[in-house]
Formats: sequence, C-alpha cells, structure tokens
Amino acid sequence: MVELLRPTKGGFLRPFGCGWFVREFLMGHGPHGSPNIDPSVGAPQSDICYHYKKALLKAIAVDRATRQEERQAKREKRLISPDRIERLATGYLLRTPYKSSSCRYHSFVVYFSNLQRLGWVEESGEEERSAFQDNYPRGYPRKFFRLTEAGRAAPEAAWANPLAALYG
Repeated sequence: MVELLRPTKGGFLRPFGCGWFVREFLMGHGPHGSPNIDPSVGAPQSDICYHYKKALLKAIAVDRATRQEERQAKREKRLISPDRIERLATGYLLRTPYKSSSCRYHSFVVYFSNLQRLGWVEESGEEERSAFQDNYPRGYPRKFFRLTEAGRAAPEAAWANPLAALYG
C-alpha cells in the first residue's frame, strides 16, 4: 500500500525543524545565514529564537519566489531566471511581517525547556545585562546556553521530536 506524504490537516509545514536549527546554531555552524557563534560560550534563548524565525522567514520567501518564478516562466515559455527569484524573494521578505511565522517566543521557551530537561543544553555561565529602556529598572541578565555532549550525541530523530524523547 502506498501512503501519500503530506501533512495532517492543520499541521505546519516547515522548511527545517526547530530542533535541527537549535542544534546547528549552538554547534556554531550558522545555519541558513544565521551568525556563527562560539560553541563554548553559546547564545541567549532570545537570540536563538530570533535567528530561527529570521531563517524561517527567509526560507519561506525563497520558496514562494521560486514557485512564482516557475509558474511565470512556464506561462511565458522561457527559462527560469535566478535574478528574478532573488528579486521576488527580497520583495516577499520585505512584505512578510516578523510575527507571521507561527513560532511564538513563549512556544520557543517551552520547547527550549524540554531540551534543558533532556540535558541537551545547559547554561554556559556567561551572562550579559538586559537592554531595557532608560525609564525601567534593571532587568534580569541574559543567560547564555550551549550544547552538551548528550545533545551532540542525540540522534536526529530525537532532535526532530524532543517530546517523544522526553516521555517515550
């Protein structure tokens, strides 16, 4: 029996998973144009979430632009132009609001706490002061997180679904 590959109704289709991105980011590989970090120092949760959302938006914009250019090229009976794809992707990226990707910060924090409970990420001991506006009292320091050896050794399937790894 052949089973079609498609998401279930209401499911989200992502170009890459959050777990994969967090792992690659904390390893210092700079996935999808995000900055390379020092793996021994790590990064704050908010920075990881920000770069994940930006990478998601960029990948979605390129995907939309590619599909649009393929349709136009087929309709006009011409070759696909990478320059047009890049121009369309830039336009999509400029018009897409930051909050349009479904990963909200609270959801990311809950997801990240599961990674902490699994022992895949830990605080690195580095901190930096929060940058609130001048009229507010000092905020809590931003704590940096890094990947543990258990996180490096965890299989791809476990990173794709940390809840299954946590609860079995």
